[in-house]
Amino acid sequence: MLNWPAHLGRVILDTIDSTNLEAQRRVGTGDQWILTHAQPAGTGRRGKVWEMPAGNFAASLLMHSSDPLQALAQRSFVAALALRDALIAAGARNVTLKWPNDVLVNGRKIAGILLATADGAVVIGIGVNLAKAPDPANLLPDALSPIALNNVTGAKITAEEFLETLAVTFEQYEQQMRTYGFAPIRQAWLDSAARLGEVITARMPDRTEVGTFDTIDETGALVLCTAKGVITLPAAEVFF
Repeated sequence: MLNWPAHLGRVILDTIDSTNLEAQRRVGTGDQWILTHAQPAGTGRRGKVWEMPAGNFAASLLMHSSDPLQALAQRSFVAALALRDALIAAGARNVTLKWPNDVLVNGRKIAGILLATADGAVVIGIGVNLAKAPDPANLLPDALSPIALNNVTGAKITAEEFLETLAVTFEQYEQQMRTYGFAPIRQAWLDSAARLGEVITARMPDRTEVGTFDTIDETGALVLCTAKGVITLPAAEVFF
């Protein structure tokens, strides 16, 4: 752990209901990464179950901050860039970023990010298929096919080893965010964006929009060029 950020704690657990829930319980006890080897109550966006076969990665960063909610939400882009770099360092290639919070390898989902806010803090939960991809039969029919790092690199990287790299890459982008704001994070994210310039589908609880993925705006919202004109979506589920 030569490069482990000195101000961050490091907690390794055999099992916990959810690292995000545990991080929320620890608000006020200092900034820290919490990793678990088993997470029976792990969830993804909109409460979907996050499968975690043995050997995969589940961790949350508890970070205290007085930033406004919009800036805290933009940490999902910081996390995505950090994940991209950590996966590349582990040998992955063709790593792309799917708005708003997934990471792909060869067009297949390898990692997801889930943010939660608490009083004066943000919790950034990250799940990565290191050893094994979830069973596609347990996923929604229109979900992206999953992939595991071991499938594409043959690497037998452990969750602890991956955390050491991820903590460093996240800290690098976090310092950039704090120094220069969201603009360089936004550009770096766009440089690796999946399906930029292509037609995608964005689903919301009350409607579905189809259009060309034009960009993300200065807040991180999705910008689509549709038959009705340019629309901006702060939240949606994206499908290819």
